Amino acid sequence: MYYAREPGKINHMRYDTLAQMLTLGNIRAGNKMIVMETCAGLVLGAVMERMGGFGSIIQLYPGGGPVRAATACFGFPKSFLSGLYEFPLNKVDSLLHGTFSAEMLSSEPKDSALVEESNGTLEEKQASEQENEDSMAEAPESNHPEDQETMETISQDPEHKGPKERGSKKDYIQEKQRRQEEQRKRHLEAAALLSERNADGLIVASRFHPTPLLLSLLDFVAPSRPFVVYCQYKEPLLECYTKLRERGGVINLRLSETWLRNYQVLPDRSHPKLLMSGGGGYLLSGFTVAMDNLKADTSLKSNASTLESHETEEPAAKKRKCPESDS
Repeated sequence: MYYAREPGKINHMRYDTLAQMLTLGNIRAGNKMIVMETCAGLVLGAVMERMGGFGSIIQLYPGGGPVRAATACFGFPKSFLSGLYEFPLNKVDSLLHGTFSAEMLSSEPKDSALVEESNGTLEEKQASEQENEDSMAEAPESNHPEDQETMETISQDPEHKGPKERGSKKDYIQEKQRRQEEQRKRHLEAAALLSERNADGLIVASRFHPTPLLLSLLDFVAPSRPFVVYCQYKEPLLECYTKLRERGGVINLRLSETWLRNYQVLPDRSHPKLLMSGGGGYLLSGFTVAMDNLKADTSLKSNASTLESHETEEPAAKKRKCPESDS
């Protein structure tokens, strides 16, 4: 639906490309996956469906909160959401350097609560102004001047608020604060899961440049685990490929593009369709390996090269013994 109507919201990702991402990422039940996507929650929903509610998913999101419009269309039960965590992308750097703390998240709910409370007062003012306008419009139609005067005094009194309105505002603020506290706890749980640095896979499909994202998020993935990066264009993935080769710690790097053609299959009328997709994006996939082993391998290679150089050196010329002459 998104690809046919609004492909820009999912970064022009085609359905066969999404299927290849799930296959290359080895998405299965019981995994611990890291998902960074800006595709309206489509990739997140596909990963959740493949895992079947078993395992944990950590969604990294930019901005104020995650966008899950497409995820809601899957109709997952509440049991699927128990293993779903979210973590802000701007806190990943502090988590990598070990400077992340709970106080960095404690200030956010208070500020948002103040904003919501001020928004609530503005809404109440607008509602009271609307009531005043309605009462003034109905005033000429009323035949009793006394009722008109009492109505005007009640509508003009700013302190006059019904008990139901005051109670609903208080309940609304309390409910928002409770949700913010739950969100803060989930952020701390996600930070604890990321700090273990033993994720079973990484999926990146965003509108941002993939190189800095992948280089920072690979530290949270355990060795011998797959990672998949999607991009609509080839050039950013080529740069990412080069940086990964320079960095090391990855093997089996592969940059691929899927070519899809639809066929019409009818008796004596089977042929490729005239209209087809020009491209479904590019995928960069690979596997992580331990960096220490790589360093050891390079040292072994250097030692082996020195041994080979010593072996290839020509030995010094030996002195030839002169045969003893019989006297």
